[in-house]
Amino acid sequence: MKEILIISGKGGTGKTSITASLAKLGKNIVIADCDVDASNLHLLLEPDYSESEDFYSGNIAIIDKDKCTQCDKCTDVCRFNAIDNYCVSEIFCEGCGYCSLVCPENAISLQKAYRGKIHISNTRLDKSLVHTEMVIGAQNSGKLAAYVKSTAKKTAVKNNSEYILIDGSPGIGCPVIASLTGADIAIIVTEPSASAKSDMERIHQLIKKFNIPAAIIINKSDINKGISAEIEKYSKENNITVLEHFPYSDLFNKALSGKKIVTELEDKEIEVKINSTWTSIINLLNN
Repeated sequence: MKEILIISGKGGTGKTSITASLAKLGKNIVIADCDVDASNLHLLLEPDYSESEDFYSGNIAIIDKDKCTQCDKCTDVCRFNAIDNYCVSEIFCEGCGYCSLVCPENAISLQKAYRGKIHISNTRLDKSLVHTEMVIGAQNSGKLAAYVKSTAKKTAVKNNSEYILIDGSPGIGCPVIASLTGADIAIIVTEPSASAKSDMERIHQLIKKFNIPAAIIINKSDINKGISAEIEKYSKENNITVLEHFPYSDLFNKALSGKKIVTELEDKEIEVKINSTWTSIINLLNN
């Protein structure tokens, strides 16, 4: 099976909208949402949450108040200010265990930290979606993204699917690195703004570290034709395929507000471009 990763250097480029459109078009695929810090692909696909499990990662300190003598040694050594009034904050605790080592009463233990849920759903596209609900403020999003990918692989094997289509996170952080690991191609969705171009170049440098072929989609390409030309120049100089240019269209916002995929609004130009994009991606994978 082949992994197709859709990423962006920054948020707001239209990455998830384009991923959903490709998901609707693609045949024999499993869809995975690795944008675990802001998972929203499911809003467009109407998942049924048929399978769910809790996800634990890392540790959190727990204070047994029956044993605690309030000596404050744990508070003194905690570099993260996670202990207040002899209670541990789930948000600030890094699970290092230093507090448990200095506690003279053995009143502090480390337990696995609950980070959220992972779901395997059937969708209205009649395709499986692996997605998550992460606890607000939770850490280890990189590990959660890696677990989404491994679950998607198992689901693809079970479904005998040929492709895994992954909606990745923006930026270059841990979830992006986890998503890139094992991917067969990375598609960067960018837009012609100075910040988006800079972030596109930065994420391309990261992709190169993984020796993964990259391609680019320029969304809203007509809002600044000068920067679009600069993106084209960068792509040519770095031997990156530009898959497609999407002109600015308020249909993307209209589709999102109606919880629809943009190609469901029956705009012929967008539909043709999505078809062209999917065909080009498959051709790149096969070549």
